[in-house]
Amino acid sequence: MLEWSYQNMVFWHWWVLAVVLLIIEVFSPMAYFMWMALAAVVVGFLMLLIPSLSWEWQFLSFALFSVMSIVVGKNWFKRHPIESEQPMLNTLGAELVGRTFTVDEPIVNGQGRVKVGETTWKVRGPDCKKGAAVTVVDVDSAVLIVEVAK
Repeated sequence: MLEWSYQNMVFWHWWVLAVVLLIIEVFSPMAYFMWMALAAVVVGFLMLLIPSLSWEWQFLSFALFSVMSIVVGKNWFKRHPIESEQPMLNTLGAELVGRTFTVDEPIVNGQGRVKVGETTWKVRGPDCKKGAAVTVVDVDSAVLIVEVAK
């Protein structure tokens, strides 16, 4: 019978872990597993250089490389953000700031709706009658903050 233990770990175990972590990264909203996968690749190469490395040192190396790669990676991307042709793409409603729309449902007690394309958005702003023109000045979650158009 095949018996497996931490003492039997070799370089390719770490590379398989790296692939698994990259697959998890695809489904994760944060970029942490990618850096841990990088750490697993490094430990795999370390195991190629030092095959007799104990499992305790392997896991300690993985933990240290994971923390180091996450910190370095996050700091790098904070200083060098990825430029986008559509910077407002994933910010709900941000592309509507500055645009003027017609009130679809009257704004009463600061709450109402405007029609934007095929959908209607909740708005918060000064009371207005249906048909009044309002300009979006900000977005609060999925609510547009408006003021009367000038």
